[in-house]
Amino acid sequence: MGNGNSTEAKESRRSKMRQKIQNFRSRRRLSRPGSGSVSGLVSQRSVSADDFAGIALLTLIGAEMKFKDKWLACVSFGEQTFRSQISDSTEKPIWNSEKKLLLEKNGPSLARISVFETNRLSKNNIVGYCELDLLEFVVQEPDSACKSFDLLDPASSNVVGSMFVSCSVEDPVETETCFAKRILSIVDYDEDGKLSFSEFSDLVNAFGNIVAANKKEELFKAADLNGDGVVTIDELAALLAVQQEQEPIINSCPVCGEALQLDKLNAMIHMTLCFDEGTGNQTMTGGFLTDRQASYGWMFKLSEWTHLSTYDVGLNTGSSASHIVVIDRKTKRLVEELIDSKIVMSMRAIYQSKIGLRLMDQGAKEILQNLSEKQGKKMNTVESAQNIPSFLEFFKDQINMAEVKYPLDHFKTFNEFFVRELKPGARPIACMDQDDVAVSAADCRLMAFQSVDDSTRFWIKGRKFSIKGLLGNDAQSDAFLDGSLVIFRLAPQDYHRFHSPVSGVIEKFVNVSGSLYTVNPIAVNSKYCNVFTENKRTIVIISTAEFGKVAFVAIGATMVGSITFVRQEGDHVKKGDELGYFSFGGSTVISVFEKDSIKIDEDLLANSARSLETLVTVGMQLGVSFPKIENCVIEP
Repeated sequence: MGNGNSTEAKESRRSKMRQKIQNFRSRRRLSRPGSGSVSGLVSQRSVSADDFAGIALLTLIGAEMKFKDKWLACVSFGEQTFRSQISDSTEKPIWNSEKKLLLEKNGPSLARISVFETNRLSKNNIVGYCELDLLEFVVQEPDSACKSFDLLDPASSNVVGSMFVSCSVEDPVETETCFAKRILSIVDYDEDGKLSFSEFSDLVNAFGNIVAANKKEELFKAADLNGDGVVTIDELAALLAVQQEQEPIINSCPVCGEALQLDKLNAMIHMTLCFDEGTGNQTMTGGFLTDRQASYGWMFKLSEWTHLSTYDVGLNTGSSASHIVVIDRKTKRLVEELIDSKIVMSMRAIYQSKIGLRLMDQGAKEILQNLSEKQGKKMNTVESAQNIPSFLEFFKDQINMAEVKYPLDHFKTFNEFFVRELKPGARPIACMDQDDVAVSAADCRLMAFQSVDDSTRFWIKGRKFSIKGLLGNDAQSDAFLDGSLVIFRLAPQDYHRFHSPVSGVIEKFVNVSGSLYTVNPIAVNSKYCNVFTENKRTIVIISTAEFGKVAFVAIGATMVGSITFVRQEGDHVKKGDELGYFSFGGSTVISVFEKDSIKIDEDLLANSARSLETLVTVGMQLGVSFPKIENCVIEP
């Protein structure tokens, strides 16, 4: 009888443990990085002790909107996006959805919350957003009380509702202190804050370490410092600390079951992020890159499932993807670039195939040239101004009219709006008084490479690309051959005036005739096309004291009516001074630096090595001249 009761008790404990861990894992699976349509991009990176700032628990409580609908909320933080469940049809949605977020001292702290109405089949419509710095928010609200934020219309910045959130942050000391308590609670069936030997045994088994499992009695005795037959939180914490330093006993996360090939700190961070705090709230679904991807409806998910659409970053998939994803340098958040799906399909048909490019060679280039010229003229007519409102609506969360120098009714044609000026001070210039610091030449998606070889390995796939082909005979210099390359790609929604990245004297202008291929990554990444060396372009050679000679190449593209310069040969320019502008269309600027003349900022190089464009604005730091390699810190 005794043995029977003992067996039943053991099975009962095991049943409780299996059920508890299953509950943890089912909740964890919903928010586990990589569980969505993208793979390991958002999995936990290794964090150093110096960079670990804490763990935030962000809760989306609800919102108050101005009309009734079924609402969805998304949180974008760094390279991860999470979404809530869809609410009932109401003006006051309640989500009570939470997510833990890893905070790093040199990482993102700004979270963007977007609210979507979900009445569309293919994709949902963003209605409002708010942004909050998690660290500042906690400083202001240390008690983690519910706080209200205005939801802003992405197009007008008008208030369209209110968002209610709460947030609490554990610092590294608190995380370490609470770690043992969290681990203990997984198998503390009677919830007395102590582990009996049987509970301790179940916990060791969950760690997935065979060696530790075979010496549970030895470990229990080592942990039970006062010999009272139970292990307290403090005793468990001491055991884990010693064992993780000498002979780690945790091989698997007891919550999600993943193998932990991590050091002590990162194993602790992983398990803390997995742990269910028992609030009763829903855990947000993860595995998304951007809030737009997280908000897409079932038709998009079906297209992904049937491989008609892909959603990822980088060259390996970017040239064939239906969506272009870039990383915002200021917020360190991934952002989707808006582009009409029909245009994407046509560009892929032309630029990603031999047949498409052969058609271009057989007369389509001339058609494209004439179409671009006609479109440029059309955008200079008074009637073209009627297109401005629909253009703003399409790019409503990517054009900030508050920065524009003149009100909307000032623009009499579409091109006047397209080449719009910004208010003074809208684009601060990094280290303005230091000419040995180079800056971004445009509002753009930037790729930077310390050498030309890197650019062809990570980004430019045209078989004939070379610096000599880019600059031509009249502007070519041997000093540029093994130099550094920075590509500034302007999308239609961007501010289309370009500025000098360095201070110096304009030595000469060289015009090179050519085609008007698109400068979209679909074409740049094509092995069949040589966009930069075949397109129409103007090359400006700037002579500087700090960087030697710098070649500044303005490249025309599809639908670009003209490239206009506002400077002349012999002019002295300061970095950040306007050089000119592109009329309607997408376009690109390339800066070529002489070999070993510039040390490009590490974050730009790291993103480019991933074939990931960085979203920057005019004046942000680009790099510094050799041998000076210290960064200048300014607010982007």
